Amino acid sequence: MSAYDDDTTPLARAAEQSVLARSGHLHRDTPAPRPGATRVFVVANQKGGVGKTTTTVNVAAGLAQLGQRVLVIDLDPQGNASTALSIDHHRGVPSTYDMLVDGQPLAEVMSQSEDIPGLWVVPATIDLAGAEIELVSMVARETRLQTALAGHPWVGTAATAGEERFDYVLIDCPPSLGLLTLNALVAGREMFIPIQAEYYALEGLGQLLETVEMVRKHLNQDLVVSTILLTMYDARTRLAAGVASEVREHFGPEVLKTAIPRSVRVSEAPSYGQTVMTYDPASAGALSYLEAAREIATKGAPR
Repeated sequence: MSAYDDDTTPLARAAEQSVLARSGHLHRDTPAPRPGATRVFVVANQKGGVGKTTTTVNVAAGLAQLGQRVLVIDLDPQGNASTALSIDHHRGVPSTYDMLVDGQPLAEVMSQSEDIPGLWVVPATIDLAGAEIELVSMVARETRLQTALAGHPWVGTAATAGEERFDYVLIDCPPSLGLLTLNALVAGREMFIPIQAEYYALEGLGQLLETVEMVRKHLNQDLVVSTILLTMYDARTRLAAGVASEVREHFGPEVLKTAIPRSVRVSEAPSYGQTVMTYDPASAGALSYLEAAREIATKGAPR
């Protein structure tokens, strides 16, 4: 046991975590338990600017640091998740477009991260911008991502996919409710919604939840809202505390105890082709995302 494990000394505990993070030893000896089957998260919120992509890549990196095998699927034509994870995504690179439109197997379009062991990425190229239109006329247009995931030998239970299985798949959706997001909602089991701790936090959430309910009724009855994360949280303001209280009251245990603070380091990291977990592992943002990842892994999948 650490000398700083006493909860009555939070400042000393924070200092210890910072030192461990800077030396690269934070949580290395305490990996999270692996789930018995691949958990597929749909990270979505139709309101832009809530930290959706930032949350996707940093939670994915956090889970990988906790000993999990993680796949990130970039479904946003802007390719911001691919940029943050330093994965090449210029036109011509095998991508989510090739998988969804041309039916290319998942194994042929994913790349392993050079910076983060245990993390794989399917990048998004600019070609994906036209996929919404091309998918309209296709057979089984809503289930193409589900089919691609089901066809990969690393997706499944411990019995069917073995030790090489992906523990987590995080799908980063575009900030709209089109066919790309619908493919994600059909393929996923768990909805992961980042909510900005500001006045308009719940704007658009009602429509998103209506869409989820429609998908549950007609296409994917297993889909549940399992995880909600407060982002850009400023503890100095009453507004942030009020929004947090309202969200927790409305959604209860689905809201993670960890909130992600406003952080310049989190914003800077993508411009260096990194997540904040590798850019500044001792920063408040990195430590918060790591705790959020641990919370997700510890809480387990919904039944």
